[in-house]
Amino acid sequence: MITLCEVGPRDGLQNEDKHVSTEHKVKLIEQLINSGVTKIEAVSFVHPKVVPQMADAEQVLAGIGNQQKIEIAGLVLNRGGFKRAIQTQIDRVHIAAATSDTFNIKNAKKSVQDGVNELSEVTSDAVGSNYPVTAILATSFGCPYEGKVDPNTVFQAVESFLESGADEIVLADTTGMANPYQVQDMIGSFRRSFGKDIPLGLHFHNTRGLGLANVLAGYEAGVRRFDASIGGLGGCPFAPKAVGNVCSEDMIHMFDEMGVETGVNLEKMIQTSQQLEKWIEKTLEGLVMKAGAASVNGGKGECN
Repeated sequence: MITLCEVGPRDGLQNEDKHVSTEHKVKLIEQLINSGVTKIEAVSFVHPKVVPQMADAEQVLAGIGNQQKIEIAGLVLNRGGFKRAIQTQIDRVHIAAATSDTFNIKNAKKSVQDGVNELSEVTSDAVGSNYPVTAILATSFGCPYEGKVDPNTVFQAVESFLESGADEIVLADTTGMANPYQVQDMIGSFRRSFGKDIPLGLHFHNTRGLGLANVLAGYEAGVRRFDASIGGLGGCPFAPKAVGNVCSEDMIHMFDEMGVETGVNLEKMIQTSQQLEKWIEKTLEGLVMKAGAASVNGGKGECN
């Protein structure tokens, strides 16, 4: 069985010009929960002038309330964000640091080492306050400014976060630079460095059309936890031409067709994507929401 961590409410919406109301964000999260999603990155605690779409993080969390059997996470990029996060009812803290100096300076105005140092302290504080922590390593597969990223740099950051108490690691392809062979090599190196017991997740963008191929490569290498975004929504405000995340419905459809259990109702996810299109007033990138599931109707067309 695979686990979807739905990042649409945060990573998906953060780069949208069209403002989405608090009410619609709450409805989006509730519909995702109703579809069977059990892990949701719902908000980020960042300065509203930097990411205006996330200005209502506290209000969104208050709107959805406490959800049994659902893990609601909030993204934290610094100590100030952490102080806000622990005033809410989040279940898990997500921290994120890039592994490229140029990218991290643009994103957080810190070098990789300074960012890792600060967020390692935040991780320790969160664990001390009984919050589980997922450490997300952005640009793990490449940087749009620096090109290739040395895996040793990635693993040094991983080691710091594990030592600080993080109980889950996510390797993120922030701007869609990974390829399937690279993904499998990275996972193999990760397991050799940290063993098989460290929970590992993957976060891919579809910038160059390899998102699902990389998910499948990760699955074949043993990973069972993947980030994805409803409708393929998303992008990074600090990365040039970084289009959306892997589409949740497309990924669920792929695994369904492979006979791999996801626990997510595909039809309900498609309905949620269609509703989201109306709220943000743009066509989403997802394909299954347009064509339908292959096993249901074989698509909508009859073209040879």
